[in-house]
Amino acid sequence: MFHTLYEWFWWDRLWLPVNLTWTDLVDRDDRVYAKASHLYVTVPYAFVFLFIRYLFERWIATPLAVSAGIKQRVHLKAEDHPILELYYTTQSRNPAQADTDGLSKKSSLSVRQVERWFRRRRSQDRPGVLKKFREASWRFVFYLLAFIGGIAALYDKEWFYDTREVWTGFPKQSMLESQYWYYILEMSFYGSLLFSIAFDVKRKDFKEQIIHHLATLILLSFSWCVNYIRVGTLVMLCHDASDVLLESAKLFNYAKWEKSCKTLFVLFAIVFMVTRLIIFPFWLIHCTWVYPVHHYPAFFGYYFFNVMLVVLLCLHIFWAYLILCMVRKFIFGTLTRDERSDNEEEEEEDSSSTEDEGAEEHKFGNGLAADEKDMNGFRCLSPPENICRSKTVY
Repeated sequence: MFHTLYEWFWWDRLWLPVNLTWTDLVDRDDRVYAKASHLYVTVPYAFVFLFIRYLFERWIATPLAVSAGIKQRVHLKAEDHPILELYYTTQSRNPAQADTDGLSKKSSLSVRQVERWFRRRRSQDRPGVLKKFREASWRFVFYLLAFIGGIAALYDKEWFYDTREVWTGFPKQSMLESQYWYYILEMSFYGSLLFSIAFDVKRKDFKEQIIHHLATLILLSFSWCVNYIRVGTLVMLCHDASDVLLESAKLFNYAKWEKSCKTLFVLFAIVFMVTRLIIFPFWLIHCTWVYPVHHYPAFFGYYFFNVMLVVLLCLHIFWAYLILCMVRKFIFGTLTRDERSDNEEEEEEDSSSTEDEGAEEHKFGNGLAADEKDMNGFRCLSPPENICRSKTVY
């Protein structure tokens, strides 16, 4: 049965144009073609990337963050309560009022104490600026090197300047060594992001990020197997161009270099719109949708590849909407965070936590003077520091 499924999956008519078979892509006459078996190496390479990332974040990113004045925020640790911990890990991080009342009875704690416990527990799981800085610095270094490598691999190729050349001689286009390493390293990196996404900073577009990584890996794998390598390298370069600016803007933001951050953000927005919403659909998707049928009839692989490109385009439109929302707030001076970030809860919890601690001191305090209590009240009414900042938080 497995053999039957294998034969059906790799059926020539699914992935190759009519009158072509996999035997046409066997190495011969000094021509080397990409093979599916080459992709197996991306799995161990992905774990190598994770190991290199660990070393980079520990020995390079962390000292760099400290030198920029970024410190690890210390959160109050929630007390050990098995009943509350079980609910937190299996049910919800934000219990409804009815559940809070029930948990209060089960744990023999007051409702206020249960609410405070959940706030502190969520605070423990919330990533700090140092963690975000380390992640952004790692991605910035890779995207920068990948973009430079992509330019070096493509600047002297005809299809880099004329997309019609992508299909000249297809599919009998010999694979270059630069193309091999560009593909393998990019796929390994995206594989490492997919492996680590559960541990990285989670944002509002968490599901979209998973879809993006999966779509990217599927696209690269498919283009590799059917020798769509030329257009694949163009797609990767198109994506890396704006990612470099995004991650660099994050780094300056976390370091509170506001002017540099704003300048890079504007450049990122411009490059993103140009590469993702103009070049990607009107050059690259046009290249894969229009030109191939001039050389051979449309087939399943042709439609599959273009549908996956459209999925990426939809994600680009979604992110472009978030960027435009940020640009609007940026122009009118109301931008305080990345539209993808889940920081609203953080501000509410910080404020509520301050109020709870003030209330606790009021209840258990030992003879505070009336004017001291008033001052404490004013402190509670003061806006949290992170609300006052005018910088973007990614």
